[in-house]
Amino acid sequence: MAQLTRVPGVLAVASAFPDPPFEVEAAGGDTGFDAELMQQICAELGLAWRLVKYTGDDFNGIFDGLANGSYDAVISGTTITREREQVALFSTPYLEFNQGLAVNAARTPQIKSLDDLRGQVVGIQVGNTSDIVARKLLAQGAIADIKYYPYHGIAAALDDLTAGRIGALIKLFPVLTWLVKTRPGLAVVQQIPTHEQLGIAFARTNTALCAAVNKALADLKARGSFDALCRKWLGAP
Repeated sequence: MAQLTRVPGVLAVASAFPDPPFEVEAAGGDTGFDAELMQQICAELGLAWRLVKYTGDDFNGIFDGLANGSYDAVISGTTITREREQVALFSTPYLEFNQGLAVNAARTPQIKSLDDLRGQVVGIQVGNTSDIVARKLLAQGAIADIKYYPYHGIAAALDDLTAGRIGALIKLFPVLTWLVKTRPGLAVVQQIPTHEQLGIAFARTNTALCAAVNKALADLKARGSFDALCRKWLGAP
């Protein structure tokens, strides 16, 4: 496996924090579903896992590090899209989720779904696939505007929703559900059926590493280890 990674015996993996339950910043260190999954994959491949924390404002910039050799893989609750497949090679999808709609139920209890957002400003993180949903709503006149936040600025977006400076926030459903748990008054009121498949990304030229990771994923699923991770972090297999 040494020839498949930048540093022999080490798999350098980029992730963008915070993005719970996939990327979780805890007192004991950086963890989450993706971190534990990659640690298990590395154990299968006989590699050491090394986390590289991506700090760019635009999430899509994370893929640049694959092309320039800064790291070997990207895992960060990453949706596979046609545009991203132009710049990265993806593993077999390992999970599927919808986008979620969060609102301030205390301030705007009338907002129950996307149909109720007329006149509202919707918050989106730069480079997030939720932007696809928001742009369609804006084009249809279903929302007043989109406010963009840097990827690491999710706390500011939640603060704005709490204060009523934006009317809603769209983000991947399990992440949004986790984030509002500690925010009184905020609630996820709808799953938006986007059916997004998540995958691990590699440099487009590194087909051998992608194939090795796909086999490791299949083996973890066959043994039940993957389902155990889902129960721990996502609450369901």
